[in-house]
Amino acid sequence: MKNKSISTIPIDTFSITIPSVVMSNKARRKNTLIRVLGITALMILILMGVVGAAPFAYITNYDSNNLSVIDTATNKITATVDVGEHPSGVAISLDETKAYVVNSRSNTVSVINTTKNKVIATVKVGTYPQKIAVSPDGTKAYVTSFSNNTVSVIDTATNKITATVPVGNFPFGVAVSPDGKKVYVANSGGYSTNFTGTVSVIDTTANTVAATIPTGNNSLGVAISPDGKKVYVANMASSSISIIDTISNAVVSTVKTGRNPKGVAVSPDGKKVYVAINPITSLTGAVDIIDTATNKVTATVPVGKAPCGIEVTQDGTKVYVVNYASHTVSVIDTTTNTVIDTVTVGIYPTGVAIGPSVDSNITNQSAKATSNATEGTEVKETNLSSSEEKNAVELNNSNNNIFESDNGNRSGENESSKNNSTPGFGLLGSLTCLYGRWKLKKK
Repeated sequence: MKNKSISTIPIDTFSITIPSVVMSNKARRKNTLIRVLGITALMILILMGVVGAAPFAYITNYDSNNLSVIDTATNKITATVDVGEHPSGVAISLDETKAYVVNSRSNTVSVINTTKNKVIATVKVGTYPQKIAVSPDGTKAYVTSFSNNTVSVIDTATNKITATVPVGNFPFGVAVSPDGKKVYVANSGGYSTNFTGTVSVIDTTANTVAATIPTGNNSLGVAISPDGKKVYVANMASSSISIIDTISNAVVSTVKTGRNPKGVAVSPDGKKVYVAINPITSLTGAVDIIDTATNKVTATVPVGKAPCGIEVTQDGTKVYVVNYASHTVSVIDTTTNTVIDTVTVGIYPTGVAIGPSVDSNITNQSAKATSNATEGTEVKETNLSSSEEKNAVELNNSNNNIFESDNGNRSGENESSKNNSTPGFGLLGSLTCLYGRWKLKKK
């Protein structure tokens, strides 16, 4: 996620020194509430730096030779980054500090610093590269080379190729398992095999193909379920999705979809699969939605012309669909299964990647800091009356509502306003007002 400075305020700022004398129940209650408010405010200040920023969607524009960066909170383009010739695939590191763009005509990968939105390195790969996937730990990037029938393995620390793995005919889509131990490559097949598609399973320790799985005709897109148990492969010429069991390395089910499926994505909870389809009789495309419990298409959502790349946000609330012939991105609300926004991007967009919205390391550190802050805050006596308990519950609910409201408002800010703002002061003001209101009631 984007780097953000987190303001911290000592817990003592919100506390009143307690005399070492016996206190009345009323004094204890007042002091306890002040401490609770202080701890709550501190916790919010810490977490605001983590959850305040919405993820960004990165779109490759094939003929514009650039990358559009979309703020998913506002669906506005916040930056455009020039890359190599004919960018196709794109992937984001887990911490969202780097974007990797495959330039199919330049035979390169552009490495972008997402904080500055600037290319910081260019890596030479195989001929006519198409798609890219980054390992969960961020140490490796895997690039399919369509004309070489290979996958290039990039060390992301050095931006050097450390291995080249031969795979099937005309590899296109690529995905890494959640544990990082396997890479799944969709091989489209080509004319020589009558477009008979396969999936190559690469062992990432040995950098060799451990299995080859027959799929449908002209296999292009590939996605993995969050639990790593299923792989979904879009077969363009077969108009189907092959579902692979990762234990047996075999196709266990085939789902018939609309014509010419190309892109495929799985929801974060693994319950839905979204497939970009392209009817032959018209350029107007759609997205088929598959229920993974029944392996049936349960809905079809019209989008733009010739959709290809497709991704789901980390919270599962939106789907971003790249419409190649419309030069747009359709944004689908996953609750209503309707298009709620359309973003105009560059010429002939092809790929999309969405950065994670929360860095788990920062979240863990925040939780630890909050835990440490609460140590030593012991309440010896509470004895709150029923009316005071009710006020405490209402206060807690109000704090939650303020947090949600403030988070929603902040998610719509652009990057410059995020950097210039001081997180949490609106919340602190609200908490102060709440405490003042409670105190007046007591009087």
